[in-house]
Amino acid sequence: MSHNVDLRRDRPDGPRAPPTLGGVLVIEQEIVNAIVAHAKKDHPDEACGVVTGPEGSDRPTRFVPMLNAAMSPTFYEFDSADLLALYQEMDAQVEVPVVVYHSHTATQAYPSRTDIGLAMEPDAHYLLVSTREHGNAPGDVELRSYRIRDGEVAEEPVRVVASYDGDPPE
Repeated sequence: MSHNVDLRRDRPDGPRAPPTLGGVLVIEQEIVNAIVAHAKKDHPDEACGVVTGPEGSDRPTRFVPMLNAAMSPTFYEFDSADLLALYQEMDAQVEVPVVVYHSHTATQAYPSRTDIGLAMEPDAHYLLVSTREHGNAPGDVELRSYRIRDGEVAEEPVRVVASYDGDPPE
């Protein structure tokens, strides 16, 4: 199942200078579909999860939907026991969190102050999905990716590919 994704470039506070943190998120369509489906399923609460990948690859390969322990339409929180188990799994499989994703249910796909303050993975892509227009009904979503380091936010392009075969990440 494919979802329509709107890769908007508008920002809540107008245009900004080009990102200083760099990067492009290259991600398979199947993973995007799974993230969007999770966001729609959990609406009106925020959905959250991680896409892991081999250490050093910057390639998101394993979709891991997580429970929003806050069960809130305005906030997400990973369950601490689930997060510990995930990090133990990643250590055992020599993986890292390549993408940390969550949804916004009533606002655009732009990190809130809380999101920025909670961003603890400096090398991860922070992917946001906004379900504000259609909720869990069929329809487009807004999907945007950011790098967040030391409180600095930089939007980055998202390139959705059918598969990684023959399409190395940038």
